[in-house]
Amino acid sequence: MADTRATTARRVLLIAGILLVAANLRGALTSVGPLLEMIRRSEGLSAGQAGLLSALPLLTFAVFSPQVTRLARLVGMERLTWYALLTLALGIVLRSVPVTGMLWAGTVLLGMSISVGNVLIPALLKRDFPDRVAPMTSLYSATMSVVGAIVSGLAVPLAGVLPGGWRTALGCVAGLALIAFAIWTPHALGRQARPVEPPSSATRTPWRSALAWQVTAYMGLQSFGFYIVLSWFPAIMNDNGTSEANSGWLMMLLQVLGVTMSASIPLVANKMRDQRLLATGGSLLSAAGYLGMLLAPGLAVLWVVVVGLASGICFVLALLFFTLRAEDSFGAAALSGMAQSIGYLFATTGPVLFGSLHDWTSSWSLPLTVLMTAALVQASIGLGAGRNLTVNQFV
Repeated sequence: MADTRATTARRVLLIAGILLVAANLRGALTSVGPLLEMIRRSEGLSAGQAGLLSALPLLTFAVFSPQVTRLARLVGMERLTWYALLTLALGIVLRSVPVTGMLWAGTVLLGMSISVGNVLIPALLKRDFPDRVAPMTSLYSATMSVVGAIVSGLAVPLAGVLPGGWRTALGCVAGLALIAFAIWTPHALGRQARPVEPPSSATRTPWRSALAWQVTAYMGLQSFGFYIVLSWFPAIMNDNGTSEANSGWLMMLLQVLGVTMSASIPLVANKMRDQRLLATGGSLLSAAGYLGMLLAPGLAVLWVVVVGLASGICFVLALLFFTLRAEDSFGAAALSGMAQSIGYLFATTGPVLFGSLHDWTSSWSLPLTVLMTAALVQASIGLGAGRNLTVNQFV
């Protein structure tokens, strides 16, 4: 009985730790957008520099994600996650320090730390919850999205009431990282946290697998569309008569709907023979929302609902593929690292390309057409990524 209680307590603590890690994967990023104009005025940044500041974490993900698997083999997944949480808190604090260059150095440091969580959580779920991957993915993705939305909503009010303004508002997020660091300590220092020799299957690189490239392309295309929507949908709605306040509320609705899908889709996907229908259907739903915004922008509420539901489906499927398409935790980490490296690198081009096309044509028609085309390509990729295979079965 005592052993059973101890095992249950360890499992509960592990779930709490994973969810706290997930809670730290977006907040440090989503808090910047609402405060960007304050940061620009305070730091004297140009529009281009402000855009680079927003894109810098994604670029860091692209560069650092492939290295995470190697580091995890050296020190263990639990201990690397523990180090990353402490480094995340440090990066958040440095970003808020009024010293020249710290805004940029802190942003790179927190981007590297978040890369570790992005890559290793799917691997931890594959290893520790092999029979509960779908519900745990639901919890982790929903936690990540909800906390990100809350932090984004609180950023401006906190900057208005706290001494230090935007710096203190950004720095507050470090507290959440330190809480996660404390909860993760028993896992980092426990016996299971020691490095282990990977199985022979882990020596096969996903970079030579066609299936891995399909998963990577799906991840990249859904991120490409998602970051364009976050960056430019408010401007499109404003140009078509929606007030700034109402477009803000509509973007919150879009994210809430995404959270709903993130919580439910893995449970549905787990009961299906494969995920081709969901992967392709979600992508086509995105394309329908973009087409609606192009042809009938006055119905913005409807298209926000459509795109919100579709983005939630596609996002959580991209995360789920890291575990479903891998044979073991090492494979999940390697696949996650590859997909997030290429995917986020590609995603950084989305908002820039979309805005440039608008500047060139003085219209939203061509940018939305390109976005819709990307969603249709994503739908075709989903037919491959959604098959019930693993990377080592299909090279």
